[in-house]
Amino acid sequence: MTVTSSAGPDRSQPSHGAHRHTRAGKVGHGKAFWLIAFAYMINLAHSAVPAPLWSIYQEQHGFSTFTITVVFASYSIGVIISLFLVGHLSDWHGRRRLLLIGVLTGAVSALMAVTSTALPVLIVTRLVVGFGIGMVTATATAYLIDLHGRARPGASRTRADIVATVANVGGLAIGPLVGGLLAEYVADPLRTPYLLFLGLLLVSAIGVVLSPETVELSRTRPPYRPQRVSVPHAARGTFFAASAATFAAFGAFGLFTSLGPGFIAGTLHEPSRTLAGLAAFMVFGAAAVTQTSLLGVAQRKLLTYGLLLMPLGLIAVTAAVWQADLALFLGAGVITGAGAGLLFKGSVSTVLGLAEPESRSETLAGLFLAAYSGLALPILGIGIATRFISDKTALIGFTAVLITLCAVGTRRLLSPRHTASAALPSTQARYESATDI
Repeated sequence: MTVTSSAGPDRSQPSHGAHRHTRAGKVGHGKAFWLIAFAYMINLAHSAVPAPLWSIYQEQHGFSTFTITVVFASYSIGVIISLFLVGHLSDWHGRRRLLLIGVLTGAVSALMAVTSTALPVLIVTRLVVGFGIGMVTATATAYLIDLHGRARPGASRTRADIVATVANVGGLAIGPLVGGLLAEYVADPLRTPYLLFLGLLLVSAIGVVLSPETVELSRTRPPYRPQRVSVPHAARGTFFAASAATFAAFGAFGLFTSLGPGFIAGTLHEPSRTLAGLAAFMVFGAAAVTQTSLLGVAQRKLLTYGLLLMPLGLIAVTAAVWQADLALFLGAGVITGAGAGLLFKGSVSTVLGLAEPESRSETLAGLFLAAYSGLALPILGIGIATRFISDKTALIGFTAVLITLCAVGTRRLLSPRHTASAALPSTQARYESATDI
Protein backbone atom coordinates (compact mmCIF):
# COMPACT_ATOMS: atom_id res chain seq x y z
CA MET A 1 0.00 0.00 0.00
CA THR A 2 1.12 3.52 -0.44
CA VAL A 3 1.21 6.84 1.26
CA THR A 4 1.69 10.15 -0.44
CA SER A 5 4.79 12.14 0.32
CA SER A 6 3.38 14.95 2.39
CA ALA A 7 5.61 15.40 5.38
CA GLY A 8 6.56 18.91 4.47
CA PRO A 9 4.78 21.87 2.92
CA ASP A 10 3.37 21.73 -0.58
CA ARG A 11 6.39 22.65 -2.71
CA SER A 12 5.05 21.41 -6.04
CA GLN A 13 3.62 24.77 -7.12
CA PRO A 14 5.52 27.36 -9.11
CA SER A 15 7.32 30.06 -7.13
CA HIS A 16 9.48 33.02 -7.96
CA GLY A 17 11.77 32.81 -4.93
CA ALA A 18 15.42 33.55 -5.63
CA HIS A 19 16.65 30.39 -4.00
CA ARG A 20 14.28 27.88 -5.56
CA HIS A 21 14.57 26.03 -8.84
CA THR A 22 13.15 23.06 -10.71
CA ARG A 23 14.92 20.78 -13.13
CA ALA A 24 13.45 20.36 -16.58
CA GLY A 25 13.13 16.93 -18.13
CA LYS A 26 13.47 15.68 -21.68
CA VAL A 27 9.74 15.08 -22.01
CA GLY A 28 6.68 17.14 -21.15
CA HIS A 29 4.51 16.69 -18.08
CA GLY A 30 1.85 14.76 -19.98
CA LYS A 31 4.24 12.08 -21.26
CA ALA A 32 6.11 12.04 -17.97
CA PHE A 33 2.85 11.20 -16.21
CA TRP A 34 2.69 7.88 -18.06
CA LEU A 35 6.42 7.20 -17.68
CA ILE A 36 6.09 7.54 -13.90
CA ALA A 37 2.95 5.39 -13.88
CA PHE A 38 4.89 2.71 -15.77
CA ALA A 39 7.79 2.89 -13.32
CA TYR A 40 5.36 2.68 -10.42
CA MET A 41 3.64 -0.42 -11.81
CA ILE A 42 6.87 -2.22 -12.72
CA ASN A 43 8.32 -1.70 -9.24
CA LEU A 44 5.22 -2.99 -7.50
CA ALA A 45 5.04 -5.93 -9.92
CA HIS A 46 8.66 -6.79 -9.17
CA SER A 47 7.97 -6.71 -5.43
CA ALA A 48 5.19 -9.28 -5.82
CA VAL A 49 6.79 -11.58 -8.43
CA PRO A 50 8.01 -14.19 -5.87
CA ALA A 51 4.45 -15.11 -4.79
CA PRO A 52 4.10 -18.15 -7.10
CA LEU A 53 7.78 -19.05 -6.61
CA TRP A 54 7.68 -19.80 -2.87
CA SER A 55 6.57 -23.38 -3.44
CA ILE A 56 9.54 -23.87 -5.81
CA TYR A 57 11.91 -22.60 -3.12
CA GLN A 58 10.34 -25.15 -0.78
CA GLU A 59 10.79 -27.98 -3.28
CA GLN A 60 14.33 -27.15 -4.41
CA HIS A 61 15.81 -25.89 -1.15
CA GLY A 62 13.68 -27.63 1.45
CA PHE A 63 12.38 -24.40 3.00
CA SER A 64 9.76 -24.96 5.68
CA THR A 65 6.55 -22.93 5.93
CA PHE A 66 8.16 -21.01 8.79
CA THR A 67 11.19 -20.14 6.65
CA ILE A 68 8.96 -18.79 3.89
CA THR A 69 7.14 -16.58 6.38
CA VAL A 70 10.45 -15.19 7.68
CA VAL A 71 11.58 -14.33 4.16
CA PHE A 72 8.21 -12.76 3.43
CA ALA A 73 8.28 -10.70 6.63
CA SER A 74 11.67 -9.23 5.76
CA TYR A 75 9.99 -7.36 2.90
CA SER A 76 7.61 -5.62 5.30
CA ILE A 77 10.48 -4.67 7.57
CA GLY A 78 12.26 -3.05 4.63
CA VAL A 79 9.16 -1.06 3.68
CA ILE A 80 8.63 0.19 7.24
CA ILE A 81 12.27 1.27 7.58
CA SER A 82 12.14 3.09 4.26
CA LEU A 83 8.84 4.86 4.87
CA PHE A 84 10.04 6.25 8.17
CA LEU A 85 13.63 7.09 7.23
CA VAL A 86 13.50 8.32 3.63
CA GLY A 87 9.98 8.04 2.23
CA HIS A 88 9.10 11.64 3.09
CA LEU A 89 12.27 13.27 1.71
CA SER A 90 10.99 13.96 -1.81
CA ASP A 91 9.34 17.12 -0.49
CA TRP A 92 12.84 18.54 0.03
CA HIS A 93 15.12 16.63 -2.35
CA GLY A 94 12.77 16.22 -5.30
CA ARG A 95 10.39 13.58 -6.60
CA ARG A 96 12.62 12.52 -9.49
CA ARG A 97 15.72 11.98 -7.37
CA LEU A 98 14.00 9.92 -4.68
CA LEU A 99 12.01 7.87 -7.18
CA LEU A 100 15.13 7.12 -9.22
CA ILE A 101 16.96 5.92 -6.11
CA GLY A 102 14.00 3.71 -5.24
CA VAL A 103 13.85 2.20 -8.73
CA LEU A 104 17.59 1.51 -8.78
CA THR A 105 17.35 -0.06 -5.32
CA GLY A 106 14.78 -2.44 -6.77
CA ALA A 107 17.15 -3.20 -9.66
CA VAL A 108 19.93 -4.03 -7.18
CA SER A 109 17.61 -6.45 -5.38
CA ALA A 110 16.67 -8.11 -8.69
CA LEU A 111 20.36 -8.57 -9.50
CA MET A 112 20.89 -10.15 -6.07
CA ALA A 113 18.05 -12.60 -6.72
CA VAL A 114 19.52 -13.52 -10.10
CA THR A 115 22.96 -14.25 -8.67
CA SER A 116 21.94 -16.41 -5.71
CA THR A 117 19.00 -18.38 -4.30
CA ALA A 118 20.63 -19.06 -0.93
CA LEU A 119 18.44 -18.34 2.08
CA PRO A 120 20.57 -15.52 3.62
CA VAL A 121 20.76 -13.76 0.26
CA LEU A 122 17.03 -14.22 -0.25
CA ILE A 123 16.25 -12.60 3.10
CA VAL A 124 18.52 -9.63 2.38
CA THR A 125 17.08 -9.37 -1.13
CA ARG A 126 13.55 -9.07 0.18
CA LEU A 127 14.68 -6.52 2.75
CA VAL A 128 16.26 -4.44 -0.04
CA VAL A 129 13.14 -4.80 -2.19
CA GLY A 130 11.04 -3.48 0.67
CA PHE A 131 13.36 -0.55 1.25
CA GLY A 132 13.13 0.43 -2.42
CA ILE A 133 9.34 0.04 -2.47
CA GLY A 134 9.05 2.33 0.54
CA MET A 135 10.74 5.08 -1.46
CA VAL A 136 8.78 4.36 -4.63
CA THR A 137 5.33 4.24 -3.07
CA ALA A 138 5.90 7.30 -0.91
CA THR A 139 7.04 9.33 -3.91
CA ALA A 140 5.36 8.03 -7.07
CA THR A 141 1.78 8.86 -6.08
CA ALA A 142 2.73 12.43 -5.17
CA TYR A 143 4.74 12.67 -8.40
CA LEU A 144 1.76 11.56 -10.47
CA ILE A 145 -0.47 14.13 -8.79
CA ASP A 146 2.09 16.88 -9.45
CA LEU A 147 2.50 15.90 -13.12
CA HIS A 148 -1.23 15.67 -13.65
CA GLY A 149 -1.66 19.16 -12.23
CA ARG A 150 1.04 20.58 -14.50
CA ALA A 151 -0.26 18.80 -17.62
CA ARG A 152 -3.93 19.63 -16.97
CA PRO A 153 -4.14 22.77 -14.83
CA GLY A 154 -7.47 23.11 -13.08
CA ALA A 155 -8.64 19.60 -14.01
CA SER A 156 -10.11 17.18 -11.50
CA ARG A 157 -7.62 14.91 -9.76
CA THR A 158 -9.73 11.81 -10.40
CA ARG A 159 -7.55 10.73 -13.34
CA ALA A 160 -4.39 10.86 -11.23
CA ASP A 161 -6.04 8.96 -8.38
CA ILE A 162 -7.29 6.19 -10.66
CA VAL A 163 -3.97 5.82 -12.49
CA ALA A 164 -2.06 5.75 -9.20
CA THR A 165 -4.34 3.03 -7.83
CA VAL A 166 -4.18 0.96 -11.01
CA ALA A 167 -0.38 1.30 -11.17
CA ASN A 168 0.00 0.30 -7.54
CA VAL A 169 -2.55 -2.48 -7.14
CA GLY A 170 -2.28 -3.48 -10.78
CA GLY A 171 1.43 -3.99 -10.32
CA LEU A 172 0.81 -6.19 -7.30
CA ALA A 173 -1.61 -8.21 -9.43
CA ILE A 174 0.56 -8.47 -12.55
CA GLY A 175 3.77 -9.45 -10.75
CA PRO A 176 2.57 -12.85 -9.49
CA LEU A 177 0.87 -13.62 -12.79
CA VAL A 178 4.06 -12.94 -14.77
CA GLY A 179 6.12 -14.86 -12.22
CA GLY A 180 3.79 -17.82 -12.45
CA LEU A 181 3.78 -17.90 -16.24
CA LEU A 182 7.59 -17.72 -16.41
CA ALA A 183 7.97 -20.37 -13.73
CA GLU A 184 5.64 -22.63 -15.68
CA TYR A 185 7.08 -22.28 -19.15
CA VAL A 186 10.73 -21.14 -19.01
CA ALA A 187 13.92 -22.63 -17.66
CA ASP A 188 15.43 -21.62 -14.31
CA PRO A 189 12.20 -20.30 -12.74
CA LEU A 190 13.97 -18.89 -9.68
CA ARG A 191 16.12 -16.56 -11.77
CA THR A 192 14.35 -15.80 -15.04
CA PRO A 193 11.50 -13.70 -13.55
CA TYR A 194 14.01 -11.51 -11.71
CA LEU A 195 16.13 -11.18 -14.84
CA LEU A 196 13.11 -9.95 -16.78
CA PHE A 197 12.20 -7.42 -14.12
CA LEU A 198 15.80 -6.28 -13.83
CA GLY A 199 15.57 -5.19 -17.46
CA LEU A 200 12.16 -3.58 -16.97
CA LEU A 201 13.34 -1.72 -13.88
CA LEU A 202 16.29 -0.29 -15.77
CA VAL A 203 13.98 0.80 -18.59
CA SER A 204 11.65 2.45 -16.08
CA ALA A 205 14.65 4.22 -14.52
CA ILE A 206 15.35 5.82 -17.90
CA GLY A 207 11.76 7.07 -17.96
CA VAL A 208 12.25 8.65 -14.53
CA VAL A 209 15.45 10.38 -15.69
CA LEU A 210 13.62 11.83 -18.70
CA SER A 211 10.80 13.24 -16.56
CA PRO A 212 10.77 16.82 -15.27
CA GLU A 213 11.11 17.61 -11.56
CA THR A 214 7.93 19.00 -10.01
CA VAL A 215 9.23 20.06 -6.60
CA GLU A 216 10.91 23.43 -6.33
CA LEU A 217 14.26 22.70 -4.74
CA SER A 218 15.58 25.17 -2.21
CA ARG A 219 19.29 25.77 -1.72
CA THR A 220 18.67 25.66 2.03
CA ARG A 221 16.95 22.56 3.35
CA PRO A 222 15.74 21.75 6.85
CA PRO A 223 17.76 19.40 9.07
CA TYR A 224 17.06 15.74 8.45
CA ARG A 225 14.59 13.98 10.71
CA PRO A 226 12.78 10.67 10.33
CA GLN A 227 9.07 10.66 9.60
CA ARG A 228 7.25 11.39 12.84
CA VAL A 229 4.25 9.43 14.09
CA SER A 230 1.43 11.15 15.92
CA VAL A 231 -1.89 9.84 17.22
CA PRO A 232 -4.66 12.38 17.90
CA HIS A 233 -5.08 12.31 21.67
CA ALA A 234 -8.82 12.98 21.64
CA ALA A 235 -9.51 10.27 19.07
CA ARG A 236 -7.10 7.51 20.04
CA GLY A 237 -9.87 4.94 20.29
CA THR A 238 -10.99 5.60 16.73
CA PHE A 239 -7.42 5.65 15.46
CA PHE A 240 -6.63 2.29 17.05
CA ALA A 241 -9.88 0.87 15.66
CA ALA A 242 -8.84 1.96 12.16
CA SER A 243 -5.39 0.50 12.79
CA ALA A 244 -6.91 -2.84 13.81
CA ALA A 245 -9.01 -2.96 10.64
CA THR A 246 -5.99 -2.03 8.52
CA PHE A 247 -3.83 -4.65 10.26
CA ALA A 248 -6.45 -7.28 9.40
CA ALA A 249 -6.78 -6.14 5.77
CA PHE A 250 -3.04 -6.32 5.15
CA GLY A 251 -2.89 -9.68 6.90
CA ALA A 252 -5.41 -11.00 4.38
CA PHE A 253 -3.36 -9.70 1.46
CA GLY A 254 -0.24 -11.24 2.95
CA LEU A 255 -1.83 -14.68 3.03
CA PHE A 256 -2.22 -14.78 -0.76
CA THR A 257 1.29 -13.53 -1.54
CA SER A 258 3.11 -15.80 0.92
CA LEU A 259 1.41 -19.07 1.85
CA GLY A 260 -1.44 -19.05 -0.66
CA PRO A 261 0.62 -20.62 -3.48
CA GLY A 262 1.80 -23.30 -1.06
CA PHE A 263 -1.79 -24.19 -0.21
CA ILE A 264 -2.60 -24.42 -3.91
CA ALA A 265 0.35 -26.67 -4.70
CA GLY A 266 0.14 -28.78 -1.56
CA THR A 267 -3.26 -28.99 0.08
CA LEU A 268 -5.23 -28.37 -3.12
CA HIS A 269 -2.91 -30.61 -5.19
CA GLU A 270 -2.60 -28.11 -8.07
CA PRO A 271 1.11 -27.78 -8.94
CA SER A 272 0.57 -25.25 -11.74
CA ARG A 273 2.73 -22.16 -11.15
CA THR A 274 0.49 -20.18 -13.48
CA LEU A 275 -2.49 -21.01 -11.30
CA ALA A 276 -0.60 -19.88 -8.19
CA GLY A 277 0.14 -16.55 -9.87
CA LEU A 278 -3.42 -16.26 -11.13
CA ALA A 279 -4.80 -16.61 -7.60
CA ALA A 280 -2.80 -13.61 -6.35
CA PHE A 281 -3.71 -11.70 -9.52
CA MET A 282 -7.40 -12.23 -8.82
CA VAL A 283 -7.10 -11.06 -5.21
CA PHE A 284 -5.34 -7.79 -6.01
CA GLY A 285 -7.36 -7.34 -9.19
CA ALA A 286 -10.55 -7.42 -7.11
CA ALA A 287 -9.07 -4.83 -4.74
CA ALA A 288 -8.13 -2.57 -7.65
CA VAL A 289 -11.57 -2.81 -9.27
CA THR A 290 -13.46 -2.03 -6.06
CA GLN A 291 -11.18 0.84 -5.06
CA THR A 292 -11.35 2.55 -8.45
CA SER A 293 -15.05 1.93 -9.05
CA LEU A 294 -16.12 3.21 -5.61
CA LEU A 295 -14.05 6.41 -5.45
CA GLY A 296 -17.05 8.58 -4.54
CA VAL A 297 -18.73 6.21 -2.10
CA ALA A 298 -19.15 7.39 1.49
CA GLN A 299 -16.73 6.15 4.12
CA ARG A 300 -19.43 4.36 6.12
CA LYS A 301 -20.51 2.31 3.11
CA LEU A 302 -16.91 1.37 2.29
CA LEU A 303 -16.40 0.10 5.82
CA THR A 304 -19.69 -1.77 5.80
CA TYR A 305 -18.92 -3.49 2.51
CA GLY A 306 -15.43 -4.35 3.72
CA LEU A 307 -16.71 -5.72 7.03
CA LEU A 308 -19.12 -8.01 5.19
CA LEU A 309 -16.86 -9.16 2.37
CA MET A 310 -13.48 -9.76 3.99
CA PRO A 311 -14.62 -12.08 6.83
CA LEU A 312 -16.88 -13.94 4.40
CA GLY A 313 -13.96 -14.40 2.03
CA LEU A 314 -11.57 -15.57 4.75
CA ILE A 315 -14.07 -18.12 6.05
CA ALA A 316 -14.58 -19.40 2.51
CA VAL A 317 -10.79 -19.60 1.96
CA THR A 318 -10.41 -21.70 5.11
CA ALA A 319 -13.27 -23.96 4.06
CA ALA A 320 -11.73 -24.33 0.59
CA VAL A 321 -8.41 -25.45 2.07
CA TRP A 322 -10.07 -27.97 4.35
CA GLN A 323 -12.27 -29.32 1.56
CA ALA A 324 -9.52 -29.12 -1.10
CA ASP A 325 -11.83 -27.11 -3.35
CA LEU A 326 -9.85 -25.02 -5.84
CA ALA A 327 -12.83 -23.16 -7.34
CA LEU A 328 -14.00 -22.11 -3.88
CA PHE A 329 -10.46 -20.99 -2.99
CA LEU A 330 -10.20 -18.75 -6.05
CA GLY A 331 -13.67 -17.27 -5.60
CA ALA A 332 -13.03 -16.69 -1.91
CA GLY A 333 -9.80 -14.90 -2.80
CA VAL A 334 -11.70 -12.43 -4.98
CA ILE A 335 -14.16 -11.72 -2.17
CA THR A 336 -11.36 -11.33 0.36
CA GLY A 337 -9.40 -8.97 -1.88
CA ALA A 338 -12.42 -6.79 -2.57
CA GLY A 339 -13.32 -6.59 1.10
CA ALA A 340 -9.78 -5.91 2.30
CA GLY A 341 -9.30 -3.15 -0.26
CA LEU A 342 -12.50 -1.40 0.81
CA LEU A 343 -11.76 -1.87 4.50
CA PHE A 344 -8.39 -0.22 4.11
CA LYS A 345 -9.75 2.62 1.99
CA GLY A 346 -12.43 3.34 4.58
CA SER A 347 -9.92 3.21 7.42
CA VAL A 348 -7.65 5.74 5.73
CA SER A 349 -10.60 8.08 5.18
CA THR A 350 -11.42 7.81 8.88
CA VAL A 351 -7.88 8.58 9.98
CA LEU A 352 -7.65 11.57 7.66
CA GLY A 353 -10.66 13.03 9.45
CA LEU A 354 -9.07 12.75 12.88
CA ALA A 355 -5.92 14.84 12.53
CA GLU A 356 -5.25 18.49 11.92
CA PRO A 357 -4.04 19.24 8.37
CA GLU A 358 -0.48 19.95 9.50
CA SER A 359 -0.17 16.55 11.21
CA ARG A 360 -1.96 14.29 8.74
CA SER A 361 1.22 12.78 7.31
CA GLU A 362 2.33 11.88 10.84
CA THR A 363 -1.02 10.27 11.60
CA LEU A 364 -0.96 8.34 8.31
CA ALA A 365 2.53 7.13 9.20
CA GLY A 366 1.07 5.50 12.30
CA LEU A 367 -1.61 3.80 10.22
CA PHE A 368 0.95 2.47 7.77
CA LEU A 369 2.99 1.12 10.66
CA ALA A 370 -0.08 -0.94 11.58
CA ALA A 371 -0.57 -1.91 7.93
CA TYR A 372 2.86 -3.35 7.27
CA SER A 373 2.94 -4.95 10.70
CA GLY A 374 -0.26 -6.68 9.61
CA LEU A 375 1.40 -7.82 6.42
CA ALA A 376 4.15 -9.56 8.40
CA LEU A 377 3.06 -10.59 11.90
CA PRO A 378 -0.01 -12.77 11.16
CA ILE A 379 1.94 -14.66 8.49
CA LEU A 380 4.82 -15.14 10.91
CA GLY A 381 2.27 -16.41 13.39
CA ILE A 382 1.14 -19.08 10.93
CA GLY A 383 4.75 -20.03 10.29
CA ILE A 384 5.45 -20.48 13.99
CA ALA A 385 2.19 -22.37 14.50
CA THR A 386 3.01 -24.84 11.71
CA ARG A 387 5.98 -26.04 13.74
CA PHE A 388 3.48 -27.53 16.20
CA ILE A 389 0.20 -28.01 14.30
CA SER A 390 -0.88 -28.63 10.71
CA ASP A 391 -1.05 -25.85 8.13
CA LYS A 392 -4.81 -26.23 7.89
CA THR A 393 -5.31 -25.90 11.63
CA ALA A 394 -3.02 -22.86 11.72
CA LEU A 395 -5.13 -21.27 9.00
CA ILE A 396 -8.21 -21.54 11.22
CA GLY A 397 -6.44 -19.58 13.93
CA PHE A 398 -5.22 -17.01 11.40
CA THR A 399 -8.75 -16.50 10.08
CA ALA A 400 -10.21 -16.20 13.57
CA VAL A 401 -7.70 -13.54 14.60
CA LEU A 402 -8.19 -11.42 11.48
CA ILE A 403 -11.99 -11.62 11.64
CA THR A 404 -11.92 -10.61 15.30
CA LEU A 405 -9.70 -7.61 14.59
CA CYS A 406 -11.85 -6.66 11.62
CA ALA A 407 -15.07 -6.87 13.64
CA VAL A 408 -13.72 -5.00 16.67
CA GLY A 409 -12.22 -2.25 14.57
CA THR A 410 -15.09 -1.66 12.17
CA ARG A 411 -17.75 -1.83 14.90
CA ARG A 412 -16.28 1.29 16.44
CA LEU A 413 -15.62 2.93 13.08
CA LEU A 414 -19.22 2.41 11.93
CA SER A 415 -20.74 4.26 14.86
CA PRO A 416 -22.31 7.56 13.68
CA ARG A 417 -20.13 9.58 16.06
CA HIS A 418 -16.97 8.36 14.35
CA THR A 419 -18.09 8.35 10.74
CA ALA A 420 -19.33 11.90 11.12
CA SER A 421 -15.83 13.03 11.97
CA ALA A 422 -14.43 12.05 8.57
CA ALA A 423 -12.81 14.90 6.70
CA LEU A 424 -14.64 16.56 3.86
CA PRO A 425 -13.38 15.74 0.37
CA SER A 426 -11.96 19.24 -0.03
CA THR A 427 -9.68 18.80 2.98
CA GLN A 428 -8.66 15.29 1.98
CA ALA A 429 -7.73 16.06 -1.60
CA ARG A 430 -3.97 16.06 -1.12
CA TYR A 431 -4.07 12.71 0.72
CA GLU A 432 -6.77 10.71 -1.06
CA SER A 433 -4.28 8.53 -2.95
CA ALA A 434 -2.93 7.24 0.33
CA THR A 435 -5.67 4.63 0.03
CA ASP A 436 -3.81 2.79 -2.68
CA ILE A 437 -2.64 -0.69 -1.77
